[in-house]
Amino acid sequence: MPATDYQGSSASFGRSILSFRRDQVHSMEATHEASSHELELEAFQRKVADRFLDLSSAGPDDLLSLSWIRKLLDSFISCQEEFRVILFNKRSHVYKAPLDRWIHEFFERSVKALDLCNAIRDGIEQIREWKKLIEIVLCALDNQRMLGEGQFRRAKKALVDLAISMLDERDSTAALAHRNRSFGRQNAASSRDQHHRNFGHFRSLSWSVSRSWSAARQLQAIGNNLAAPKASEIVATNGIAVAVYTMNTILLFVMWALVAAIPCQDRGLQVHFSIPRQFPWAAAILSLHDRVLEESRRRDRRNASGLLREIYQMDKCTKALAELADSVQFPLTEEKEAEVRLRVQELGKVCEVMKEGLDPLERQVRDVFHGLFIAGLKGSTLWVE
Repeated sequence: MPATDYQGSSASFGRSILSFRRDQVHSMEATHEASSHELELEAFQRKVADRFLDLSSAGPDDLLSLSWIRKLLDSFISCQEEFRVILFNKRSHVYKAPLDRWIHEFFERSVKALDLCNAIRDGIEQIREWKKLIEIVLCALDNQRMLGEGQFRRAKKALVDLAISMLDERDSTAALAHRNRSFGRQNAASSRDQHHRNFGHFRSLSWSVSRSWSAARQLQAIGNNLAAPKASEIVATNGIAVAVYTMNTILLFVMWALVAAIPCQDRGLQVHFSIPRQFPWAAAILSLHDRVLEESRRRDRRNASGLLREIYQMDKCTKALAELADSVQFPLTEEKEAEVRLRVQELGKVCEVMKEGLDPLERQVRDVFHGLFIAGLKGSTLWVE
């Protein structure tokens, strides 16, 4: 069989590649039952496929929402733990060629993903800053018996500050702060209280990356030389190379999806995904990749600072409210007041979703960071023992 030829349908890919290995090792046996190791590898492929099939079933209103991103991270964390168990059960092979090279490359990619986790955390903090401005608008216009000029002046100032702050950072990297903080360090007293807002540019709250750091380049570094194992490599590694390739691809896709959704420095989605469609999870990931790219090309999303659904809803609601605020005359007519209150109610719903979802999302990103930190920086010895 040629090195790049994968046997079997998508539904039975895991079993077919392991059957190939058994045919090579036990060619003299008429029948051979799958070992627990082979069943474990097959189960891993099946669970990955099920998780991403579930993620790909999301409708257009759910894709790239806070709840969807959290579900994506839950899936990644589960896959990572199952992968760790596979390596633990075969830890005697991890240090031997040729598997040691595959494992080393996975750990290197894990290290590269650490900066992305920090940048995403900073993006979440940026969204929190936007939420604070929305809360000023809601405080000024919501639950007020009378809406007067003073309330509108306060709300309009916050809306203008928010609109400027939400500008894409693509042309303002020179204004980004140069700091040095990550999940891996204890944070000293927060300096956000003394932070001077420069609303003339999109601000990164990142304390994690340098001014020249690029999320797009970091994604490309993770994806460099990522290729499916050859048949001979599958045999030589007892099928574990397939699990490593699967985990590498999942890592790349999850980091790419986070960069697509959350504001971060020098966002870019130009990452090529080349996945043999015989993998049972390939169709789901490729479908999600295409849908995210399609979302990024929409006219109303091209210059967005992030494709997160709630960012889009926030932008849409605040623009509508700002236009309405510019057109009002005092005293307000009953019709105009009802329209303002409706817009404020819509904005309040978006704010509530962010309030409930941002903290759990940050905790998940932190969990992903810690898992990658242990894998990448502390090495395979600690990870599999």
